Amino acid sequence: MLAAMPDYQPMSLHLETERLTMGPWTLADAAELRALHAERGGGTPTIEDVRQIITRQLATTEQTGLALLPIRRRDVGDFIGYCGLIVGRSTVDEPEIAYELYKRVHGNGYATEAARAVLDAAISTGRTRLWSTVGPWNAPSLRVLEKLGFERSHVSTDERGEHIWLTRSLP
Repeated sequence: MLAAMPDYQPMSLHLETERLTMGPWTLADAAELRALHAERGGGTPTIEDVRQIITRQLATTEQTGLALLPIRRRDVGDFIGYCGLIVGRSTVDEPEIAYELYKRVHGNGYATEAARAVLDAAISTGRTRLWSTVGPWNAPSLRVLEKLGFERSHVSTDERGEHIWLTRSLP
């Protein structure tokens, strides 16, 4: 079981940038998250499956103090993806930053903007290092991470393929 670390503050669940807002998931987000998952390829989960994903994400946030948050554009309020901190392939002490946005909004700087807000939130928790794992084919994500000061650490391989591990020390 994951447990919140007493040495860390919980991550803020409400983040705002010039163009974006991020806040906790609700079950009403299920249809949009389902569409984002479908856009990846590999099939479309059922609405019930996505509601279970959201429920598990909320429980994990309670346990770890880390959150993956839906991203909405401030001017229109539409869901465009998510960004946040997860345990993923890393640890509660040194979590991973993760993000995914609809393809239709790629190239507008939203991933960098959201990830920068999450990076600031991670600093506020008292953590000293973050990780990210990215497929070598994902050049746009690698560019986002480089803009945020992440540096390549190593490469690993699992059943899903090769992963580039990047890390960033926090002040």
